[in-house]
Amino acid sequence: MSENRPFALSIAGFDPTGGAGVLADVKTFEQHQVTGFAITTANTIQTENKFETIEWTDLSFVIRSIEILFKSYSIKTVKIGIVPSLHYLNRILSTIKLLSPKTQIVWDPVLKSTTEFEFMKMKDQLDLNKILSKVDLITPNYNEIEVLFPGFISEKLWLQNQISTSVLLKGGHNSSEIGTDRLFLENEIIDLLPSRKKCFEKHGSGCVLSSAITANLALNYSLTDSCKNAKTYIEKYLSSTSNLIGYHYVP
Repeated sequence: MSENRPFALSIAGFDPTGGAGVLADVKTFEQHQVTGFAITTANTIQTENKFETIEWTDLSFVIRSIEILFKSYSIKTVKIGIVPSLHYLNRILSTIKLLSPKTQIVWDPVLKSTTEFEFMKMKDQLDLNKILSKVDLITPNYNEIEVLFPGFISEKLWLQNQISTSVLLKGGHNSSEIGTDRLFLENEIIDLLPSRKKCFEKHGSGCVLSSAITANLALNYSLTDSCKNAKTYIEKYLSSTSNLIGYHYVP
């Protein structure tokens, strides 16, 4: 493997269409000239517009895979996708932080598929903020942020600055400002405005955005610049076709 390329790891589901999950993530890593690894948290039977079923990967298998990769490679960044529970997520995060404390982690909290299949239910009694303190960025949409933190938007919970990680709030589900993403940092909120590109809905667009951020972080861009660069990348992806499966381009 090239010594000039940083290593990034996707820990997410396997989507046979390649539009989402680890296949989409590794495609995105490659376009950014980042060497991508992948560990699957689940196998799915689906197409870009129909979800059939999911089979979760045993947590011990995932943890063992993480341990082997981190003992063999210097992995700069990790993107995490679908997980069945907060306990499952917490074990993954704790293992990574134990093996490589400086590795940056992005979690794309995919709670439901675009076809409304529910991946994770927020029934766990674990302290969400304590778990998220091990994460550098989460990338929820407007529906997901209200499940994770009820009142974040409706009651302006973000003003209290009590969330223990940075948040990139994706604007695809914001009917009043479609396409405007907001990056919530510790002491700053940055609006990432859409360009004038004609964009189309895509299966797995959230996966592609979060993995593009992960790739940029691996390339030593700041968190803010990584989010800005990833927005440019995702807009090219969204405008690449008029159907649900897009094309990846070098940014």
